[in-house]
Amino acid sequence: MKKVKIVSAAEAVNLVKNGDTVAVCGCENILTPETILSALGERYRKTGEPHNLTEVHPIIVGMQPNTGLEHFAQKGMVKRAVGSGFSYLKTSEYTSMLIENQFEAHVLPMGTIFQMLRDIAQGKSTTLTKAGIGTFVDPIQEGGRMNQKAEHSLASRVTINNELFLSYSLFPIDIAIIRGTTVDEYGNISLEDEPTSLGIKTLAMAAKNSGGKVIAQVRRMTREGTIHPRMVEVPGIFVDAVVIDPEQNISGGSSINPALTGETRLPENEIEKLPSGVRKVIVQRAAAEIENDQIINLGVGIPVDIPKILVEQGDRKNATFFPEHGSIGGIPGDRSIFGTNINPEAIIDSTQVFDFFLGGGLDITFLGVGQIDARGNVNVSKFNGIVPGCGGFIDITYKTPKVVFCGTFTAGGAEIEIGNGELTIKKEGKYKKFIESVEQITFNAEESFRRNQHVLYITERAVFSHDGKGLVLEEVAPGIDIQKDILDLIPFEVRMSNDIKKMDKKLFY
Repeated sequence: MKKVKIVSAAEAVNLVKNGDTVAVCGCENILTPETILSALGERYRKTGEPHNLTEVHPIIVGMQPNTGLEHFAQKGMVKRAVGSGFSYLKTSEYTSMLIENQFEAHVLPMGTIFQMLRDIAQGKSTTLTKAGIGTFVDPIQEGGRMNQKAEHSLASRVTINNELFLSYSLFPIDIAIIRGTTVDEYGNISLEDEPTSLGIKTLAMAAKNSGGKVIAQVRRMTREGTIHPRMVEVPGIFVDAVVIDPEQNISGGSSINPALTGETRLPENEIEKLPSGVRKVIVQRAAAEIENDQIINLGVGIPVDIPKILVEQGDRKNATFFPEHGSIGGIPGDRSIFGTNINPEAIIDSTQVFDFFLGGGLDITFLGVGQIDARGNVNVSKFNGIVPGCGGFIDITYKTPKVVFCGTFTAGGAEIEIGNGELTIKKEGKYKKFIESVEQITFNAEESFRRNQHVLYITERAVFSHDGKGLVLEEVAPGIDIQKDILDLIPFEVRMSNDIKKMDKKLFY
């Protein structure tokens, strides 16, 4: 094998040409090739090149000011951006540019982007999927177009053998920017310090088979032949240039990282307990939906605390937690390292995860919620001036038989007391979660009903179901006035169950 080129970050980014399509790996604070992205942004600041890029990111990259995708937040640098989301932060300059139509922005489901990259690597011209029909990525809705600059959807509807699909035309990848832990002299890359792989091998193959280049960032180098072949995540034949950064951050920090990668196991009594409050009420009520031996996915926000409750209660129910980034088993990490698991039993690649999810492999998923409307549709992708996108949300909800949405009834400054087995509302939140029509359909309740999925909406004061026509009130918290504290705050008709129950009083002590 030919020895790989070891270059500086400044030299590496010179491989990127004007008008290139650049695919970037990373998930918020995990596996982000920060040194290379920073150098790319610095090159543009100094020279005005490379400009008119098409930037592709399967997952949001970076979640702090001046990190990750924020390096692309320079006028003229990006012509088109394609990703599963942009940022949860209102301080994001890249999102501000998106809103100001300084580049065309498209959001696609995470699983669809990974499928597209796999198809590009195989030399295909088109990707077909059923995930997303009826949601904002469907051309009959918004077609995934996130601003006015994006005049045309990347998706179209096609019917094959009387089955409806979303079809995406594919494009070559000129540059793939990836990250690992160790590289040997031949360019073979391992990920021993990384809790996830996030499709980096697929990104690399898509670029190589498009005639493009692969730039990798790693923390250290070793002699050839010293990385066990089974430990090689990206073979050296896929890699064109390597940037070594001894100061590369360690995902999760040096103390928790070994428990995320499987090197060590953290005693469960060291996992922080969830404090009392509204969040704990919702989490406890949601956890009651878990049955023994289930395979479970947890979304961003309130759902990630569900495993803590099971540990606290002393009954894990043999549940297997399986986030979309590839950790299987163990306890999901906190928000800053979302998508990782503490004490995982196995770690697989994101591309394989979505094969399993889209085939219906999950038993139940618990997801956050931004807005809920009269039809039971849910929006998590664009609201209140932020564009978090859909991530893997659309892929996860496509075929999972039971979908449970978890969130507070209102948001923004609510004051709620819990005690003596009751819930008392002192002050409502500024923002309403229940609105007449969601700003964007990330979850289409009617499509879900056609797929025979069981859907619940759990808040601190009420639990709703969906019957294909709209919301049905199933449970209310003790101490709550149904009319004043629930129905009067919902701007559409909610039907009552024939057997409305009280939420368990134990939740409110």
